[in-house]
Amino acid sequence: MKLFALKGSEILGASVARALWTELDPCEERDFEDGEHKARPMVSVRGEDVYVLHSLAESPGSSVNDKLCKLLFFIATCRDNGASRVTALVPYLAYARKDRQTKARDPITTRYIAQLFEAVGTGRVVGLEVHNFAAFQNAFRCETVHLDARRLFCPEIRSLADSLPVVFFSPDGGGMKRVQLLKEAFEADTGLTTSFGFMEKRRSRGVVSGDLFAGDVKGAAVFIVDDMINTGGTILRAAEACRDRGAESVHAVATHGLFGAGVEQLFESLALDRILVTDSVAAASEAVMNFPQARIDVLPVGPLIGEAVRRLHTHGSIGDLLGMED
Repeated sequence: MKLFALKGSEILGASVARALWTELDPCEERDFEDGEHKARPMVSVRGEDVYVLHSLAESPGSSVNDKLCKLLFFIATCRDNGASRVTALVPYLAYARKDRQTKARDPITTRYIAQLFEAVGTGRVVGLEVHNFAAFQNAFRCETVHLDARRLFCPEIRSLADSLPVVFFSPDGGGMKRVQLLKEAFEADTGLTTSFGFMEKRRSRGVVSGDLFAGDVKGAAVFIVDDMINTGGTILRAAEACRDRGAESVHAVATHGLFGAGVEQLFESLALDRILVTDSVAAASEAVMNFPQARIDVLPVGPLIGEAVRRLHTHGSIGDLLGMED
């Protein structure tokens, strides 16, 4: 087995390697003056089961498109040089939010991304908490593996809730299934009974609307659950609504802390007590350093990905890893 991590994902890659009791294999990446680049493995991959990790979130000096292109080219060169199979480990999968047409002539970008991975010979794509699980499975024709961080979050949620009743809350109608799964995992792990709530959110041409609020949050520890936090507007809107209705404490739970432009308003708000994210993208750990007032807890996801790689390489059970029912 060979394990590589491309530039921008080396820290997470090293965490995955430690979980496997190994080290990252070396690779070369060169940028040329005209904006082109090349990347290649510095060890033989012939006949090897190759895993390439790259999180496709924008970072300073490297756009989403740059990272996607470099990952695809690296996978292709591994295949050209005899790798028996290449698995793309993509903790954050770019373009996953556009998985259907909502306006005339809309692109279905998730499907286009799948076609690109397949075209370069990717044997398997491993994603972490993709935006739409069903769309992810249906877009790809190669094998897909979907990981989630529910079991990582449960102990932290138990600690933050203390003795308060727990309410799991979706900031929009589209995320209710995600919230329900976390609720069920928490109840199974703790034996506690929790409640559920959600609020309406409609977005059209950048304008957010919707006033419906369902659930009793008064006196409770509320955990607003989403797959990602970018500007934080959706989370903040829900947090303020929960506070207005008497929530004792309000926390945000999201796998991907993208923390893009404008997120400062979320960090400065008193509506949230804590923000729980993983280190699936480098921006999460950087935000802890750059915004000490933000009250962010970053949970390591490298051990989960590492164990998934171990099981994939040895033909073990991913369902058991995730606690899925037979």
